Amino acid sequence: MTILVLAATGKTGRRLVPRLRAEGNDVRAASRSGEVRFDWGEPARWEAVLAGVRAVYLVAPDDPAPIERFVAKAERSGVERFVVLSGRKLDQAGGAFGHAMLTAEQVVQASAAEWTVVRANNFNQNFDEYTWREPLLAGRLELPIGAMGEPFIDVRDVAEVAALALAGVGHAGQVYELSGPDSITFAEAVRMMSEASGRPMEYAEIAGAEYEAGLVAEGYPVEVAAELGGLFAVMRSGLITEPTDTVAKLLGRPAIGFAEYAAQAWRPR
Repeated sequence: MTILVLAATGKTGRRLVPRLRAEGNDVRAASRSGEVRFDWGEPARWEAVLAGVRAVYLVAPDDPAPIERFVAKAERSGVERFVVLSGRKLDQAGGAFGHAMLTAEQVVQASAAEWTVVRANNFNQNFDEYTWREPLLAGRLELPIGAMGEPFIDVRDVAEVAALALAGVGHAGQVYELSGPDSITFAEAVRMMSEASGRPMEYAEIAGAEYEAGLVAEGYPVEVAAELGGLFAVMRSGLITEPTDTVAKLLGRPAIGFAEYAAQAWRPR
């Protein structure tokens, strides 16, 4: 079975591709800059990318408009299984964020193919592979989250669960809510990374409006800034603060904790 991994150079995709290949699967790693070129804005290329594919790891684009057309094209090409990366409890977030991810969920669930939805909390790797890295290296991370805890999840666990759903059996029709093992505050997370790295780092709370204005000043589109602001509003509500045991149940081992991540990713090189 050929498995198509979209966003193959992204945080989950670049862990998922080698895992699937190590298990003997034929993997087509696709992205704008990866082994196979894929662009949501270039539908004329989709047929070649989908040829012979039976399962798709779907990471939604920022604009949900092409998702329905892509899924329909994939079904006509012979795709029998979709695994969608999404956000934790997205269906209960009231539309505050994640519109494209929720659209992807709904489109594959309405298709005739098997589907699995993988809904994850914030990734550990958002701290060292995302826009939070530079502020941390500068010594100060400012976000509008307050003292609400977040059970950060490691992308290695997300990739392993996605691999199970893509190449295994018994996962059709499942919505997996994934988190790390412990809920910690952003201030606690920053302290752990500071201790692991030996660098001075601090967390500072700012208002949501100030955060969004800062993103716009950095060049983010207004709608993207508003959606990220919506994500933090959902986090402040406590909707996704409780950990789940889904990773442990699926993988037969504990989820990777934040302390382990920090010790590995932030140790001095």
